[in-house]
Amino acid sequence: MSASRRRIDHIVLAVHDLEAAAEFYARLGFKVGARNRHPWGTENRLVQFGSSFIELITVGDAPEAIPPHEPRRFSFGAFVRDYLRKREGFAMLVLDSPDAKADAAAFSQRKIGEFEPFFFERKGRRPDGSETHVAFTLAFAMDPKLPNASFFVCQQHFPENFWNSDFQKHPNGATNILTVTLASADPIDHAGFLADFTDVQPNRPDHTQVAYELAKNGKLVAEKSGSDSGFTGYTVAVPDLARQQALLSEAGIAFSMVGDCVVVKPENAFGVAISFVSAD
Repeated sequence: MSASRRRIDHIVLAVHDLEAAAEFYARLGFKVGARNRHPWGTENRLVQFGSSFIELITVGDAPEAIPPHEPRRFSFGAFVRDYLRKREGFAMLVLDSPDAKADAAAFSQRKIGEFEPFFFERKGRRPDGSETHVAFTLAFAMDPKLPNASFFVCQQHFPENFWNSDFQKHPNGATNILTVTLASADPIDHAGFLADFTDVQPNRPDHTQVAYELAKNGKLVAEKSGSDSGFTGYTVAVPDLARQQALLSEAGIAFSMVGDCVVVKPENAFGVAISFVSAD
């Protein structure tokens, strides 16, 4: 596994109505990409930042295309489908990988993922509408104590075709995902799994909160909660909090101030708490 700290590559937000979610994210001040279709039955739209992105995902018009889970084979589509049968929300956390095959072997050795690496490729669209080619290899990990959360790392084989500064020019100026939050009855229960997945040892973990410092100023925080376990929200950096508040007010999106954060509650945001903080 990588000797350097991993960064947040992307987060996967499962929704029933992809177009409604895309329209909502545009009202939040994000530039939302075109619809993509996967051969395994899911469809997505992306919000790209400097080194991370949001994947809005749903089950497409051909659910019969979704392959079942099999021994050593994690079905991305089946996980999304089953998640949406229970709720909408933050379903998966993805970190970057320089070598997903090596990570899959390491996850297996560490007993956090007995899954074969998963390779796929598809055509993408540049901002000018021209076609490009992207390809990825994924390595999955699962904590049996967190059945509503999936974890994987992603190796991009043609990053120069995926990352594009034109996709990153958002009306709200958002620059990156900084923090993701995970709820649990006792964060210590997952400390070993999360350390094995992130390659980071937490600093002073306790039964109320365990935090993992990632690259690019990213952070994974597991917090004590009496509600169902799973991912609960994320924080994104913007250059001007006053501008963000104005955008939300103009769009009629309810928000509150929590300390120095502008927060949209999960009940108003497809099951995910969204926090905006100053990029400074």
